[in-house]
Amino acid sequence: MKRVSPLLLAFALSVVVFAGTLVWLLADRATSRGDALKTAGLAGGAVAALYGLWLNDRRRRVEEDRHELERTRISDERFAKSVELLGHEADQVRVGAIHALGGLARTRPEIYAQTVLDVLCAYLRRPFKDDDSAEDARESQVRRTAQRVIRASLPDAGTGPAYTLDLSGARLDRFNLSGKHVGLLGAQGATIVNGVFLVDTAFTGSVFLTGASADGPVDLTRTRFGAGTGFRDFTAHDEVRFEGVFFAQPPDFGEARFPAGTELP
Repeated sequence: MKRVSPLLLAFALSVVVFAGTLVWLLADRATSRGDALKTAGLAGGAVAALYGLWLNDRRRRVEEDRHELERTRISDERFAKSVELLGHEADQVRVGAIHALGGLARTRPEIYAQTVLDVLCAYLRRPFKDDDSAEDARESQVRRTAQRVIRASLPDAGTGPAYTLDLSGARLDRFNLSGKHVGLLGAQGATIVNGVFLVDTAFTGSVFLTGASADGPVDLTRTRFGAGTGFRDFTAHDEVRFEGVFFAQPPDFGEARFPAGTELP
């Protein structure tokens, strides 16, 4: 069946409205022919005007859809290129790629935030021993950048969605999520140097620090653990602060090792 043009339908409806209004007004002897024509013309013109408004709105929505598709295409290409550049041999290129990923996480969080966090966590899970060579010193800077971008991509405590961080087996340097909202944190077997800082951090998912070790202070002041927390076989070599910490469920401290004098909650 042949489709009727919306323009033709609008024109036909306008003619019908004009004719119907004119006939109805002319039936009233109190209405002059001139007034009847004028009123009928206005009625028919109103239909045409409504069609014009509908057409403009349709064009606007089509343009917005086209713009969104183009924006998505550009973002996807930017994401793919940034992930590729994480393997570049030049440390400055890797840093640039990490910042580009962070930009995507901030500007389009509903699409990229969790994916970017997954990619950066995977980067930090790559084997790294840091033997004090110049190359390892540069890589340390890149990895610290990745940690900063991860923190910047997380919502503040009490706001935003709960993202997952999988840092199992990662080597972390001054691990800082203070004041942030995190869903699940997996850091089993992680090696952390220069301290852990979770001041006012809110975890709404489980936290796993099983078998992890930390050099430097571990500050859990006012940290909120909203689900299960595993410290089994966790080793802390320096001061651990538990002031004001909240556990929604009893934490598992089985075989955990803390400095002498540490008061567990």
